[in-house]
Amino acid sequence: MAEKVAVLGASAKPERYSYKAVKMLSENGHVVYPVHPSRIPIDGVECYANLGEIPEAVDTITVYLGQRNSAPLIDDILASGARRVILNPGAESELVKKRCSEAEMEVLEACTLVLLATDQF
Repeated sequence: MAEKVAVLGASAKPERYSYKAVKMLSENGHVVYPVHPSRIPIDGVECYANLGEIPEAVDTITVYLGQRNSAPLIDDILASGARRVILNPGAESELVKKRCSEAEMEVLEACTLVLLATDQF
């Protein structure tokens, strides 16, 4: 089933995993919302400066930011209404995990690319 997915920390650089996630999510039929302050489109997909700019509620937020960069965004993550947050390798954060769990959001420490490739997304 197609989901609306925000890619937090999306990159316009093709070698980055967050770029590959935007591309692979789209290829798998999901509606993708890349999020990065630069707003540079990613693989032809409009990029948003922050989660609050996304025009509709998302189902999942997949995080590609280290704890230092994700911690200030916790309130935005919680306000998004997403039901699930995926902390990709290198984006693990006990603080984000704790706060999201307290808000009854599902939190996974997993690789979005692997989840997609193995039909577990």
